[in-house]
Amino acid sequence: MIYEKEIIYGTSEHQEMIALRNRILREPWGLSFSDEDLKKERNDFLLCCCNVKDDKIVGCCVLTPLNDNTLQLRQMAVESFRQGKGIGSKILFFAEEIAKKNQYKYIYLHARKEAVAFYKKNGYDVEGEEFIEVGMPHYEMLKKILL
Repeated sequence: MIYEKEIIYGTSEHQEMIALRNRILREPWGLSFSDEDLKKERNDFLLCCCNVKDDKIVGCCVLTPLNDNTLQLRQMAVESFRQGKGIGSKILFFAEEIAKKNQYKYIYLHARKEAVAFYKKNGYDVEGEEFIEVGMPHYEMLKKILL
């Protein structure tokens, strides 16, 4: 059983979230977070899915306000052994609920090429052409949040 929650910047849960993101999104490509990268999250929404049994974070994302109408979804990660089991969709749904609660109208993101189908399945549309970010092909995607 999995539950969603928002966590607080700088806590041990935030450190656990960073470790998950590092394992899934950074280390496999020889990348790492700088202190400056992580300081930018101070005013972001830090969202995660946790295992009820042990409270361990099994999936997460960051929502960064871009303006009064739009949040950018970043750093979406799910533990390797949990991928393909609906946790990513659960995180997206939770992110959209947070957006609604805070009166945002859009969620924007940069999707890795291999993740585009997942986001399309969850109602996101490709906006524009393929581009390279952190050495990998990405697409801009957007979803209008119905308030």
